[in-house]
Amino acid sequence: MEIENLKEALEIISSSEDFATLVPEVRTNLVMAKIDAKTEEDVAGIPGRITTANGKAFTCRDPEFGASSHMARMVLNVRKFDKNKRSAIDLKYHPKIIDICIKLGLKVSSYDRNTEPEDVKNKEGGTIPWGVNEAVNKIGEVPDVIYHLGAWGKEPIVCLLAPDAVEAARTSVCIAKLFNALED
Repeated sequence: MEIENLKEALEIISSSEDFATLVPEVRTNLVMAKIDAKTEEDVAGIPGRITTANGKAFTCRDPEFGASSHMARMVLNVRKFDKNKRSAIDLKYHPKIIDICIKLGLKVSSYDRNTEPEDVKNKEGGTIPWGVNEAVNKIGEVPDVIYHLGAWGKEPIVCLLAPDAVEAARTSVCIAKLFNALED
């Protein structure tokens, strides 16, 4: 079910005339966790990520389980607070994207990577659990969007959370359309 949902979501993204503008330099990944997900292997993602060419987003491989450790950790840690959020997609950061998310009624929170404790920075995979906790504690509930403004060598990123990959894709495409309309 998760693989099929991701394939449908990828069709939505790849057929969009707008989505490619939201792909960050590190490329985008879209993941979806099994209902009972416990490990990164229980989360399906896109091997090689989603990239762009000629103004369109595309992938080189079909979704598979265990394909994205970074975004898998995001979903697994968010699910500690809200089991219904099984999907996540990372987008480029821009202040207008945050404004659009707020105007769409999405709950938005952030964390500051510059305040990340040294022991967290030095632990492989430690930033995501810390960042999720920071973002949840900041607003007292699980957000729909978690972003950070980057740090030395780290690109600023917006992470959109959703119940499934199709909803994440549809919301991302909506954000992209609104963002591109503002840029014109």
